[in-house]
Amino acid sequence: MISRKAYRMPKAGSLAHLKLVQEEIPEPQDHEISIEVKAIGLNFADIFAMQGLYSATPKGSFVPGLEYSGVIHKCGKQVKDFKVGDKVMGVTRFGGYASRLNIDQRYIRPLPDSWSFEQGAAFLVQVLTAFYALKELGNIQSGQTVLIHSAAGGVGLLANRIAKRFNAYTIGTVGSTAKVDLLNKEGYDKVIVRGEDFREQLKTSLAGRELNLVLECIGGQVFKDSYEEMAPMGRLISYGSASFATHGSRPNMLKLLWKYLRRPKVDPMKMPTDNKSVMGFNLIWLYEKADIMEKLLREIDDLQLDPPLVGHQFSFEELPAAIRLFQSGRTVGKVVVSV
Repeated sequence: MISRKAYRMPKAGSLAHLKLVQEEIPEPQDHEISIEVKAIGLNFADIFAMQGLYSATPKGSFVPGLEYSGVIHKCGKQVKDFKVGDKVMGVTRFGGYASRLNIDQRYIRPLPDSWSFEQGAAFLVQVLTAFYALKELGNIQSGQTVLIHSAAGGVGLLANRIAKRFNAYTIGTVGSTAKVDLLNKEGYDKVIVRGEDFREQLKTSLAGRELNLVLECIGGQVFKDSYEEMAPMGRLISYGSASFATHGSRPNMLKLLWKYLRRPKVDPMKMPTDNKSVMGFNLIWLYEKADIMEKLLREIDDLQLDPPLVGHQFSFEELPAAIRLFQSGRTVGKVVVSV
């Protein structure tokens, strides 16, 4: 058995249930690798899972966390492409908030030599989200105009870098003026600080251009305005609903119900006339398709992207504080916990 420390939830429902425990896990199976975790990346899906708002959340007790980096501690008998001591980064269907974990060898990648463990823990979930949305679903073409919401977050920054490889004109939106300088530095063509005049700002930023693609992760009025401003043949890719996130430990179900009932709706009978598409995806689904994930990662490797921005770093013991900051919406880049 392998001893480890892990942040475990006895059940989903409240962030207050998250407890640091000492526990044991079995030796890796033949196709598995045992990893000594060095860094953990935080994601909105972690928050939704812990609060019981994510359909993929495990029933009963579970360890949250979708991505990490570390050093291989042990290899199963059928592992051929990795060895003890290799530095790796990986994804997991929950279980990442731990000092050790066992994972199928298909779900890890070598950590680039020049990258830190923190950068490795900030990459895979974000880049897969951005690339799958833009390339596979969005079918991005050279010179198109792309609107990217939550543009200063981990997905938003990588989405801009990927879109620029297709010579796209990118418009990024943020919720605070404090994040504007970062987006300008990252090469966004236009930056919008979202407010009640968002739609008017978007029209001004487009300056007569067609809006071809939208990466949408907020929901509510922002979703509606973005969809309505898209040009014919436009595609809106929805991969989250940040407007439903809460700053407290437990979700306010009455408030969420009110938001849910008032959410914008797209009329499928009108969509053919408008010639617009809405597509949604869940990265957990992609985890079940290891062959597709491998193909996407090879294509991402070919882009030779710069390492991701780690905006905030906490120690393993400070993980609850990292979650609280992440919930606040004041973060830029990736929030990472070092183990």
